[in-house]
Amino acid sequence: MIGNFNRIDRRILSFPAVHPCEGIAPATLLRSLIILSHNICNHQSKFFATQHRNSRETIRKIGVLLIFFEEIRDRGLTLSDSTVLCFSEFHINFQKILFLLEDCASEGARLWMLMKSEFVATQFMVLIRSIATALDVLPLTAIHVSGEVKELVELVGKQARKARLEVECEDQCAMKLLLSMLNQFEKGIEPDLRFMKRVLDYIEIKSWKDCNKEIEFLQEEIDLQYSDYDNREVAFLSSLVAFLSYCRVIMFETLDYRKKNPPVVKCQMETLGCLIPEDIRCPISLELMTDPVTLSTGQTYDRSSIQRWLEVGNKTCPRTGEKLTNIELLPNTTLRKLIQQFCLNNGISQANSGNRCRDITRTIVPGSPAGENAAKFLSRFLSRRLVFGTNDQKNKAAYEIRLLAKSNIYNRSCLIEAGAVLSLLNLITSSEDHFMQENAISALLKLSKYITGKEEIIENGGLKSILAVLKQGLTLESRQIAAAIVFYLSSMKQYRELIGETPGLISGLVELIKDGTTCGKKNAVASIFVLLNPGNHQRVIEAGTVPLLVDILVSSDKSELVEDSLAVLAGLAESFNGTLAVLETPALTIITRILQSLTITRAAKEYCVSIMLSLCKFGGVEVIAALAKETSLMASLYSIITNGTSHATRKARALIKILHQFHKTSTSSEFIDSAASLERPVHVR
Repeated sequence: MIGNFNRIDRRILSFPAVHPCEGIAPATLLRSLIILSHNICNHQSKFFATQHRNSRETIRKIGVLLIFFEEIRDRGLTLSDSTVLCFSEFHINFQKILFLLEDCASEGARLWMLMKSEFVATQFMVLIRSIATALDVLPLTAIHVSGEVKELVELVGKQARKARLEVECEDQCAMKLLLSMLNQFEKGIEPDLRFMKRVLDYIEIKSWKDCNKEIEFLQEEIDLQYSDYDNREVAFLSSLVAFLSYCRVIMFETLDYRKKNPPVVKCQMETLGCLIPEDIRCPISLELMTDPVTLSTGQTYDRSSIQRWLEVGNKTCPRTGEKLTNIELLPNTTLRKLIQQFCLNNGISQANSGNRCRDITRTIVPGSPAGENAAKFLSRFLSRRLVFGTNDQKNKAAYEIRLLAKSNIYNRSCLIEAGAVLSLLNLITSSEDHFMQENAISALLKLSKYITGKEEIIENGGLKSILAVLKQGLTLESRQIAAAIVFYLSSMKQYRELIGETPGLISGLVELIKDGTTCGKKNAVASIFVLLNPGNHQRVIEAGTVPLLVDILVSSDKSELVEDSLAVLAGLAESFNGTLAVLETPALTIITRILQSLTITRAAKEYCVSIMLSLCKFGGVEVIAALAKETSLMASLYSIITNGTSHATRKARALIKILHQFHKTSTSSEFIDSAASLERPVHVR
């Protein structure tokens, strides 16, 4: 019975009570009521930041009823049908009371519960009145418990009928004070820190960790409300997040997150996702597009991203800067199908990728006027701290920038405008503290996702600083984050040649492929993939990339890393020198074996076919002869024609045609001459 209402995934201030089933055994119902009552009474020892009196009064009443239930159990009394009906009503209300008390005692939701004081007080009153109604119809005189217990139950009924559970005066004062400070933020006025401290002290938010826990809860609420399209609630929640973010940065100097969990940069947080071709990334969010639409300029964006761009009054194309002749958004159905196929090939759930509550493109604009001004205040404060603060203050400022920019695009723009990029670039090379360097380089990574952040890094000569961390970072984590920054900078075509020409940068990525963790290897491989324009091909080859990628194909058990390595090899093999480099390794045999694997993704199969096709083109008859010896290869190629994308199918057909021609004319000098004329033959290992 208890298991039916013990919901750990419950949304706060929602009470999914379960009605006891019809025909439930009275003893089972009574036992469940006793357990529920004990759970409620256990909250007596918990701290309630708000609703002190309402919580205590409710717990006291349930405690009296618990005595009543336990005496019935101890005496083994038989319950009448009317008593069971009343007890069923108690059971529903007790569940709701327990949920409500859990919310009031929740550590991360104290500010939200304060702002919901009126609603919570009303809920307490409704539930207590419901208990009073059930007690009114309870045949108490027919239940043979002691007279003292009956008097206590009658007293609870009288008190419940007269109960006036209202917002407590102290809660109301704190709520009004907070609302006045939010109003100041809206007007562009920084509130008095004494008043902010008064509110936080009242609900006992005493540390950076406490404050951050509250922010995380509110951000989850924003996601939930956003999915429900409740814009007014989202705006209010955004204001509360702004208030707490301001408090966390300004009021709490000490980062107490180190006490239990050192601030090691987690690989899964800072690594890049699987290789997503540039054409299906939204130029605004750099995320996989789920609903691609095309503007009058011919540029394609994800619908949610470009709509928010236009909603704030922008009249130009984000990518080209051209003035828009109209703002009609034309669905790009062809690209949408390609994206769907890409997701299918790579096991990506479009249902998850298109979930609005996780789409940070909504943060292109501030969530509220208070949030807008708070972000500007904080950006200026943190940028000053990066320059003039002590080492501890600089470290905290870098960490705060990481958090503010992590999932909020508007915050990124404010931080960049306040000059945070240049200060962070100076910090990553001047700091001898590995925590500080990790925080600073991670903050730069977040800012590099924003278009003006990329521009600031390049224009301030940031490639030199990033290269220094890439090659000689104080930790491996810092090096792999630097590689991720190179990836985002390289996503802009105009920077690829400059990045490739930077002495030591490509070799630094290659060193990370050799020495890095899986995360570091992935970041480095992805960065090299994006850098693969004609001007950088030879640099990548000369850096010794190909043998390392082939080693990954042999040794790695990570399918994404294998796929990314195949993507780079496919790009390199499109040139004659790239083919030479590939054929100097045992890649051909390995790729042939990978293509025939049952666990390989469709995208990886396409890369394998692409590599083989290029090797046939530039490698000559020896490559074709080596492939022709693989008797099971044809079956894999025909499978791609049946199940692959249109692009993969074309490549597979071309390769099959070459192999068929070889089998037909392998003894003919005509074929030998024809194959040789493609390019001069090379040695195949």
